[in-house]
Amino acid sequence: MTEGLRTGEPQNEAKTGGDLFAAVYADPARLRQFARAMTGVSAGAAAALAARFPWGRYHTLLDVGCAEGAVPVQIALSHEHITGGGFDLPVLEPVFEDYVESFNLGNRLQFHAGDFFADPLPSADVLVMGHILHDWNMDEKLVLLRKAHDALPDGGALIIYEAIIDDERRANAFGLLMSLNMLIETPGGFDFTGADCRRWMDQVGFRETYIEALAGPDSMVVGFK
Repeated sequence: MTEGLRTGEPQNEAKTGGDLFAAVYADPARLRQFARAMTGVSAGAAAALAARFPWGRYHTLLDVGCAEGAVPVQIALSHEHITGGGFDLPVLEPVFEDYVESFNLGNRLQFHAGDFFADPLPSADVLVMGHILHDWNMDEKLVLLRKAHDALPDGGALIIYEAIIDDERRANAFGLLMSLNMLIETPGGFDFTGADCRRWMDQVGFRETYIEALAGPDSMVVGFK
């Protein structure tokens, strides 16, 4: 940590030119463990998201960077009219399908394979990015937000949920520590405040935004096209 704080450089595989995600995704057992961990991290936020967002106004959703699919599963279980699925790298497809089938939701939730930097995002009424933006640097964050805006229909919504740091950067210690974790783990990632995220959404064309607390340290920032 001392070297990371002094240099601002990552301290894992990326330190020697490696790629954290490539290292995880190359090992099937490690990949499933990572995907389960993402489900655990997102469980509270997913339940709150299913309860607090006005899903009755929408019909389809796509979780961008879905891992096992915990978020679309929770929303589909809570709202029987919702269909959609998840978008992630092809190697996650069997992991997603196994998890979705364990809830008998294979007829409503499908996996879409791709790279969200290289490929366009599939369209849906609502796009979700949970614990995704903080992995990337500023330019990459804006690329993902623009891609989401492009993929949404008029009236569609983008939900960003993270350990959003409070605007005064004094209350959400977990969010601040997660930003430190991104410094250690990624070449350019960092966590951010709700005001930051709303400003970026406005910059790429979202017409209206708001922030709402979910569970624990997580909040969602919602933007409407």
